[in-house]
Amino acid sequence: MSQTAQITVPATTANIGPGFDCLGAALTLYNHFTFTPADTLTISISGKEADRLSTGPDNLVYKSYETFYHHLNKPTPPVQIHIDLHVPLSRGLGSSSTAIVGGLVGANLLAGNPLSQNEIAALATDIEGHPDNVVPALLGGCRLSVQGENDELTLCQIPWHESIIPIVIIPDFELSTAAARQVLPGSYSRNDAIFNTAHLALLTQALASGNGEWLTKALCDRIHQPYRKTLIPNYTDIYSNALASGAWGLVISGAGPTLLALASPETAPRVSQNLGTPWQANNIPYTVHPLAIDPHGTQAHLID
Repeated sequence: MSQTAQITVPATTANIGPGFDCLGAALTLYNHFTFTPADTLTISISGKEADRLSTGPDNLVYKSYETFYHHLNKPTPPVQIHIDLHVPLSRGLGSSSTAIVGGLVGANLLAGNPLSQNEIAALATDIEGHPDNVVPALLGGCRLSVQGENDELTLCQIPWHESIIPIVIIPDFELSTAAARQVLPGSYSRNDAIFNTAHLALLTQALASGNGEWLTKALCDRIHQPYRKTLIPNYTDIYSNALASGAWGLVISGAGPTLLALASPETAPRVSQNLGTPWQANNIPYTVHPLAIDPHGTQAHLID
């Protein structure tokens, strides 16, 4: 009797200000995947945006599943896949990373776990192109991923102090990662490189210590946010609202358009209530979710 692999993968928020393409954290919002050996490929999808995803072999979950077997130089066994969506698509919360990690971990579990977590992280990074989302989606927590001279990955867990509450505000419009990358310049000044290096170093200390004053300073960035914020309506007003309501800071989550506010347990309710006022005034629907950092990452189980 064949066994089914059940995989749960958390959403992620990446960059977190100055940590462009190298820093991300797993959030308590999840997509679920099941993989059952079958005679032919079948894919079914449930959830709010299910009708927007392919149920054919170009589905990213299946393509990642297939990549796993190609990596082992083995034929891809046919499979029945079910996807249960809860992470919004193209909103800067790592929905594609959940698909990549889900497909790889599902294949690895059905194959008897021949690859280690680090090997899966490296393969996921190859598929995604950068590690900032896939690594925390796989391993949980807040993770700094460093690619070496030969593209080998060094993965570093960054402690996230319990007093720092992540709050996401998700608008009802999309921003593709490709569009968000097109607005970035091709090169940066030495001053901007030094600025971001220093602020990322401070950010790791602010997250670990819960020092709100450091956090406010550390979230500043010159690599991506000054350019991407022009693609997000009312960004400046929402940023001002967040700080006026007591948040330590507000940044673009991933490539956007979701925004991430960081607040104390005391100010989080007020921040959550006031964040979206500018979008509300401009008739842009949105949802606000006070979340937590998922410490576990992807969960995988075999069931009969």
